[in-house]
Amino acid sequence: MSFQKFDDPAGDADHPARLAQLRARLAADGLDGFIVPRADAHQGEYVADADARLAWLTGFTGSAGFAIVTADRAGVFIDGRYRVQVKAQVDPHHFTPVPWPETKPSDWLRAALPAGGRLGFDPWLHTRQEIETLEKALADSGIGLIAVDHNPLDASWTDRPAPPVGRARAHDDAVAGETAAEKRARLAAQLREDGQAAALLTLPDSISWLLNIRGSDVPKNPIVQSFAVLSDDGHLALFADPAKFDDALRAHLGNQVAILHPEGLSPALLDLEGPVRIDPASAPEAAFRLLESANTQVARASDPAVLPKARKNAAELDGMRAAHLRDGVAMVRLLAWLDTQEPADLTEIAVVEKLETLRRDAGITDISFDTICGAGPNAALPHYRVTRATNRRLAAGEVLLIDSGGQYPDGTTDITRTLPLGDPLPDVVAPYTAVLRGMIAISRARFPQGVAGAHIDALARQYLWSQGQDYDHGTGHGVGAALCVHEGPVRISRVSTLPLEEGMILSNEPGYYREGAFGIRIENLIVVTPAEAEPGRTMLGFETLTLCPIDTRLIDLAALSRDEIAWLDAYHAQVRDALSPHLDTQDRAWLDRATRPLGSSSV
Repeated sequence: MSFQKFDDPAGDADHPARLAQLRARLAADGLDGFIVPRADAHQGEYVADADARLAWLTGFTGSAGFAIVTADRAGVFIDGRYRVQVKAQVDPHHFTPVPWPETKPSDWLRAALPAGGRLGFDPWLHTRQEIETLEKALADSGIGLIAVDHNPLDASWTDRPAPPVGRARAHDDAVAGETAAEKRARLAAQLREDGQAAALLTLPDSISWLLNIRGSDVPKNPIVQSFAVLSDDGHLALFADPAKFDDALRAHLGNQVAILHPEGLSPALLDLEGPVRIDPASAPEAAFRLLESANTQVARASDPAVLPKARKNAAELDGMRAAHLRDGVAMVRLLAWLDTQEPADLTEIAVVEKLETLRRDAGITDISFDTICGAGPNAALPHYRVTRATNRRLAAGEVLLIDSGGQYPDGTTDITRTLPLGDPLPDVVAPYTAVLRGMIAISRARFPQGVAGAHIDALARQYLWSQGQDYDHGTGHGVGAALCVHEGPVRISRVSTLPLEEGMILSNEPGYYREGAFGIRIENLIVVTPAEAEPGRTMLGFETLTLCPIDTRLIDLAALSRDEIAWLDAYHAQVRDALSPHLDTQDRAWLDRATRPLGSSSV
């Protein structure tokens, strides 16, 4: 059975009828509007079928966005990654795409609702920070935000799937590099130091990391959907469906971890003694309201697990390197196979299925996200997901973009390669070379301690900017170790102020997209490492984890500097040395050709 499905998650549903049902509910509840977020109560990027409210209502299946519904308007707010996709998925007669964040929700609401308007929201689906930001922006509008006790969309969704009850499993302590008890003790000590009696954890990847467990509640992300309360003595109450845990896993968790039904969370919050640490950027507004209703002192602070989780230890890094070695073998086998095929004999789905087969041979437990495999104009959609309806046959003269990854028992991978199908297109060469130069600039970067992702984002964009071009997504996201492929809080983007620290793993993926024509992205995973520096100064740099050739057929070699060519040759030599022993004769010969040094042609 394939990990990836190719049906349209939104299907052929009658979205206008669903919109009408929601509006009828809003009118009955005395509401003038309602916010429908993409996120679930855990603020996850990927949601279970039971939480796919935005897709159910609108048909839009992107991983970020939200809708606001009023009596006569329905805006679907999407960022630059989804401007094309949303137009293909939503009914333009009933839903209006809204460019976000260029258009602020508050500005849209001021035009959509009169003074005195009542805007409903589900407090379990929005963070305290979200609600405070919107309240401040609407302060003088006369529009009121109303927290609802019962979600009117859920009331309309009569065939809503049941919440997932995926099997949970232990994550090997040797791969984790630290026992769960040691992690709990470390975080509990931090709570005591900060004068906090307990912390509410709402992010499933934080909880899964803390307890050295993995789950199967959400496809592609090996997390256990749950909430947890960590006390300052190291005891933890885990609020998750008990059916997920067998006797062996309960023994792994130990007697300092109590497994309680999720319905027990609200009463437990009412009984807590403060100060209770809770993250306004990720915890539900409802949790804050419960604590405040009990007059419990709230300590607003970040999730105590997010930074320790982001700083990978030696064992986690070893696991990630091992996973990338196996993944590199699968990728080379795919690329070598592609070069033997006639493009017209293949479709996007055929390429996806071939890659998944090769990754299964390499030992994946799942793919780390739905493979983005776009040919020609489909490659111009940064988060394109092929379905049977959109499946495109490959054609000579086009570009093929493959963004994919695997979940291995010891690591998570994410890699993008862009390939010419036949002779390179002249229009692609300049932006491809600019994207490659930006990726190399990040790879070679050296920077002092304290530098954040925003400080180095421009390194990746400088060559595109010089051509009047850019891309509408971040340059890099954090990556978990055998966890979520998109992991906060670290990233490389214009808005990221979090300093990079040793052990943090990020993607390095500049791109360029020309709507209706082609798309380019080149992505490796990198880890922050110490770098050489003069005495008295601390410097950091990056080690590249990904092992796979970068296609050289679209490079304008004359545009590369000697140092850039030297970096690419050295990287290819590393790839060749690491992967060759694991390949058969035919694939090894392909790899030798693909990694042939360019230095002899240097400018």
